[in-house]
Amino acid sequence: MNTNQTDYSIYQKFNFEYPPVGIKFLTYKPEGLEQLDKTMALCEMVNEAQQRKIPFYITKDNEDCAGKGTMGMSDPSPIGESGQVGMKWGLFEDARANAKLNQQAPAMARGTVNYVAFATVDKLSFEPDLMVIVATPNQAEIVMRAMTYATGELWESRISMVGACAWVFTYPYQSSKVNFVPTGMTFGMKARKVYPEGFILISVPYNQIPDITRSLNEMEWVLPAFTDTREEFLARHDKVMGELFNEFQNI
Repeated sequence: MNTNQTDYSIYQKFNFEYPPVGIKFLTYKPEGLEQLDKTMALCEMVNEAQQRKIPFYITKDNEDCAGKGTMGMSDPSPIGESGQVGMKWGLFEDARANAKLNQQAPAMARGTVNYVAFATVDKLSFEPDLMVIVATPNQAEIVMRAMTYATGELWESRISMVGACAWVFTYPYQSSKVNFVPTGMTFGMKARKVYPEGFILISVPYNQIPDITRSLNEMEWVLPAFTDTREEFLARHDKVMGELFNEFQNI
């Protein structure tokens, strides 16, 4: 594994209730980490890393839901792929609706990911492939604005009612796009009580981590417009637009 070389200290400024977690997708067994000593769903493992604060790795034997398929650790289950599961839970009118959704879920190539490592960013010994942040809406606005600050990229959210692990873990890694979802909106995470509702779960792929981290160190976090009253904001707006109008008049 590549040794971590990124300074994540800026994220401490947020005082997150749940610390950010770095994730690494590995073909070979990682050295210096212990294997998780229990089974759970992939979507629960970020929270597990946040609670225990000791880095660990998992194999397919640690995963007891759809996550092992998302990671390409096992072949798709005919029961799951058929859509019967979602129909039995009352999530879909019929199996074909669930099957259609399942067919759109991204997955790692079979056998390429045999281990997944987790560590809070203050304990990282590796360069993560993904950083997952669990934030309040105000904190999430700052993180997402940091993404746009230097790149001008749009904010996009791709998620599904079931199989959310595919969109939280696999999609950002494969697409190189930041993804986010409000907690309390996906079936498995809600049923397993992974997080209280009202947080924003943000998945940041490795290619975006440096730009977002740099932007957080450079940009103004709380903009004056956000602390203004409505009347103060409107006055500031008129002043700014007036100044810009005058500048353009003199071109």
